[in-house]
Amino acid sequence: MLSSYLTLAAILFCIGLYGALVRRNAIIVLLSIELMLGAANLNLIAFSKYGVVPSLTGHIYSLFTITIGAAEAAVAIAIVIALFRARGTVQVDEFNAMRR
Repeated sequence: MLSSYLTLAAILFCIGLYGALVRRNAIIVLLSIELMLGAANLNLIAFSKYGVVPSLTGHIYSLFTITIGAAEAAVAIAIVIALFRARGTVQVDEFNAMRR
């Protein structure tokens, strides 16, 4: 049963990594990073439930990771909105310099 969770988490992580490396839209990159964090949370909970000594430690770490992901998303969206107002685009290629 553990192998199916790990396989699903690996697939989700690879999809997120592909999206973060290939896509040029900043919103899609942020969503891909959130998908990778979700895959890591799935691993934490799977190892917590099916590990050698099952405990709630993985669940607690997963809650911390979800909290950090929410804070990261809020800050990143604020930065993307500020860059959109300054540059008029959300394409990552256009954000290569902080000042013009």
